[in-house]
Amino acid sequence: MPTLAAAVLQSFAEALFRANKVPPDEAERVARSLVDANLCGHDSHGVIRVPQYVEAIRDKRVRPGAAFTVVKETAAVLVVDGGWGLGQVQAHRLLERLVPRAQALGLAAGTLKHCGHIGRLGEFAEAAAVHKMAFFATVNNHGFGRGVAPPGGIEPRLGTNPLCLGAPTNGEPAIVDIGTSVVAEGKIRVAYNKGQKVPEGWLLDAEGKPTTDPGVLYKDPRGTILPLGGAQAYKGFGISLLLDMFAGGLSGAPCSTPGAPSLSANAVVFLVLDIAQFAGAAHFLKEVTQLTENVRACPRAAGVQEILLPGDPERREKAKRLQSGIPLDDGTWGQLCKLAQELNVSLP
Repeated sequence: MPTLAAAVLQSFAEALFRANKVPPDEAERVARSLVDANLCGHDSHGVIRVPQYVEAIRDKRVRPGAAFTVVKETAAVLVVDGGWGLGQVQAHRLLERLVPRAQALGLAAGTLKHCGHIGRLGEFAEAAAVHKMAFFATVNNHGFGRGVAPPGGIEPRLGTNPLCLGAPTNGEPAIVDIGTSVVAEGKIRVAYNKGQKVPEGWLLDAEGKPTTDPGVLYKDPRGTILPLGGAQAYKGFGISLLLDMFAGGLSGAPCSTPGAPSLSANAVVFLVLDIAQFAGAAHFLKEVTQLTENVRACPRAAGVQEILLPGDPERREKAKRLQSGIPLDDGTWGQLCKLAQELNVSLP
């Protein structure tokens, strides 16, 4: 299992994208996003995605250099057609246009359709927090990518439909970035690449029976991922259902649909709020910072060393991996090496 420095891995990923005629600035943006996900410990959204993106580019399901086309707009709303461009590229373009609108109006919302997979949503919450903006985001898989069955069902009807919420503080931002399934599909893909079992309570096979075999998502007959919530899975299912409705209904893209074509795509909803134009930035930052301090100071159960807040594990893992490098499982590394050989790209 190789371990690579972040800069080395990013240069390698960029080279793989450029060899597929991705413009240099777009190759840099996507590679940086994927490597940052690895740095944060979210290998499910890291360079494991490079072969997936390259395959989509080759099949013309994703189109580097695509235009960012505003379909409809008001002072506070942007509805955008991403032209099947690379997801991180188009999603950052959307956020960059929403921030000044929110600064002018107090809030701004935007959607994207015909957009490639945009990666880790927490990345966009972090970018919004730099501007002292609160942030909400969700995506669906543009009609495809259903992996989650409703409680009691045995066929998938929804994606893992993530929810991301971000709030600036006087210190590091508080960021929740979670799937509404019990686990992100990418984490199951990581286990599959490693040849490992997944924990109990993650998956059902095609007959609706519990299984620890990650292959049930990638080989027929297909199984499903359980909704978030355990014995109360209707909670995760209900949130997922509404987020799918928002992502598809507001953007002009499909909601999850049986028989939809295989895509590496997202329909996107971003909402950005300027805290200064509500009760004021000073009040917001004082209250949320005090709240984080109170939560951290909570009396701890026996054996618990400290209380962590959302965003803490990612920041700590990033500091660690910047120092020691990013470990890649043999399955992912083998896929990247094979791709590099096909493209005549030098291995790091």
